[in-house]
Parts: sequence; structure tokens; C-alpha cells
Amino acid sequence: MSMSPSNNDTNQDSATAKKTAAKARRGASRATAPASRATDKAADKAGDAASAAAGTAERTAKATSAVAQSAARSVEAGRKAVVSASGQAATLATTAWTALAHRKALAAGVGTGLAVLGASTYAAGRRAGRRTLGPITRLTGGRI
Repeated sequence: MSMSPSNNDTNQDSATAKKTAAKARRGASRATAPASRATDKAADKAGDAASAAAGTAERTAKATSAVAQSAARSVEAGRKAVVSASGQAATLATTAWTALAHRKALAAGVGTGLAVLGASTYAAGRRAGRRTLGPITRLTGGRI
């Protein structure tokens, strides 16, 4: 079946029908134009609100991510400080325990060192206290 008007209805004037259809279309267009413009404005506002919300969400996500990264760096720095301090404390404790365990040998070593230091300073002092003699006096044994 075709969509064109049939030629069987000869009582109807086709020009009048066309004018009436055109007027109806113009009227419908005028009637729906304000609603169409309002719909367009509402869609624009909704799009603007959606993009603003997306921008806010993105900024919030970035700020949250930055805070989380900063907290992770702080925790890592604290962990490294604790590990370093515990390592130093363990080293100090080991040294102290070794000194305590070998206290007799340590005391003997310190005593020997002090004795050697005293003897060397005594010898150096005796040597410094002597008068210097020339080559002839030394050769003659101090008679001349």
C-alpha cells in the first residue's frame, strides 16, 4: 500500500490540505519551541552540573591520593628510623657485653698500657734532662 494520497477522493482540494498541514506543523513547532528550549537549557545545566561534580570528584581523589602517599612515606621513614635505632642499640649492647665478659683481660691490657706509657715518659724525661755534649767532650768522656 502506498503512502501517497489516493485519487479516489475528488471532493477534497489537495492545495487546501497541504496548507492546513503546513499550518498545523508550524503551530506544533511554535507550541513545542519553548519546551524544547527549556529542555535544552535543562540539559545544558545538567551537563554543567555533571562536569562540575566530576571535576570535584577528581580533585578530591587527587587530594586523597596525595594524603595517602604522604602518610605512606611518613610510615616508611618512621620504620627506617626504628630499624636504625634498634640496630645501634644492639651494637652498643653487644659491645658492652663483650667488655663485661672480657673484663679481666681488658683490665690487664689497660694496666700494661699504662705501665708502658709511664716507662716511656720516664725514659724520655731522663733523656731530655741530660746536658748536651759536644763531639770532643763525648770523645774524651767529659775530661775536656
